[in-house]
Amino acid sequence: MTAIQEVEQLERQRFAAQISKDYAVLEKIFADDLVYTHANGHQDSKASYIESIRAGQSRYDQVDIEALSIRPYNDERTALVNGTVRIDLGPGPDGQPLTTRIKYAVAYIKGPQGWQLVLWHAQKQAS
Repeated sequence: MTAIQEVEQLERQRFAAQISKDYAVLEKIFADDLVYTHANGHQDSKASYIESIRAGQSRYDQVDIEALSIRPYNDERTALVNGTVRIDLGPGPDGQPLTTRIKYAVAYIKGPQGWQLVLWHAQKQAS
């Protein structure tokens, strides 16, 4: 499997784990020094981001990948990902479904534990 295929598979597993709240998968995929910057500018560490999912502050009912580009570097030990996703966030305060579209950039590093996500940066897009 190429680095591009491995990272694409990992991105899909990560989104599925965020939806299903599979914390073991998220713990494995996220590097200990993760910097996770949300579309609203709020920044989390690995621990604070996983806790935000547990507490329901970061909620994902569905994630649809609309675009995904993966570029490997450094003898396929580093990968930069650019993507666009549509996220269903569940019902809002008025009971109506909340959705958002974001463009994002991700950096993965391949080390002794395999590929790990070290950086996420998101930007909200017009509906």
